[in-house]
Amino acid sequence: MARDEARDEARDEVRDEGRAEGGGKGRGPGGCCAGADEATRLKKAVQEHYAARARGAGSKAPSCCGAGSPAGASYLEQIGYRPGDLDGVPTGASSCSAGCGNPLEGAELKPGEVVLDIGSGGGLDAILAARQVGPAGRVIGLDFTPDMLDLARRNVAQAGLANVEFRHGDAEHMPVADSSIDVIISNCVINLAPDKRAVFREACRVLRPGGRLVISDIVTNGIPPGALAGLEAWVECVGGALPEDEYLGAIRAAGFETVGIWKRADYDTAAVRDALAAAAGGACCADGDLREAARRVVEILERGGRVSSVNVRAVKGGAERGASR
Repeated sequence: MARDEARDEARDEVRDEGRAEGGGKGRGPGGCCAGADEATRLKKAVQEHYAARARGAGSKAPSCCGAGSPAGASYLEQIGYRPGDLDGVPTGASSCSAGCGNPLEGAELKPGEVVLDIGSGGGLDAILAARQVGPAGRVIGLDFTPDMLDLARRNVAQAGLANVEFRHGDAEHMPVADSSIDVIISNCVINLAPDKRAVFREACRVLRPGGRLVISDIVTNGIPPGALAGLEAWVECVGGALPEDEYLGAIRAAGFETVGIWKRADYDTAAVRDALAAAAGGACCADGDLREAARRVVEILERGGRVSSVNVRAVKGGAERGASR
């Protein structure tokens, strides 16, 4: 990591910790919010996990939310990308995808719009969005992992796009001006945030009135909060997943209207079991807590509980700009 990036990262961590001490109330892992110490620990684990993914871009590493499916074109087609969408996309962007859906399917992007990609990773969705909004539009990718930002910038340069920029920042404290964004997209990222309500409040703040929030993410049904403990389960995208009703309620509470799910895919018990088993195998704790949590969750799934990938669309209140929006 370059010296300037290291200094910026350290400064951001101090600022985020200070902000977390002022808020950070609510439930811990598996809930909407976490305490300051727990939030810092979770963010560090997520950052380290995705830094390793960025450094290994181009390998057959599993997508975090793919329940063990290999990243790359075949996996992306499984979660909603069309083969033609990926034409000309650098391998470093497609192979590093950690998504669980295709938010661009429901974004209905128009030429000239300004798009924010929360958790832009290797830049796949930012590249595809930049093509759709055209030279008159602009895409801002936001990520808090410097290695991912470096990878995304290389991928965008390789794709020959001049209307994309990437910013280093936390989704709970976005370095984006008020009411400056037409559309927000995000792909299997918000479930990783310790304070999801803060992310949705920030999303509402930066969107223009009538702006759209279109996200793919992981939610649960029938799984008790906190049933999935441990850092490894969190970075595997299931430990931080909220119950579906709570997830949608947090979006509404932030100020969004017409909140709804427009596409869903339920993971089968075997896929969830395999993902949790892989997480347990990499857990740092020797007491077997994560393995026991995995066993309990599989029992819940066998009794009808669900882990699902959902595509959610919401609109910020206020008049939309332009007759066609």
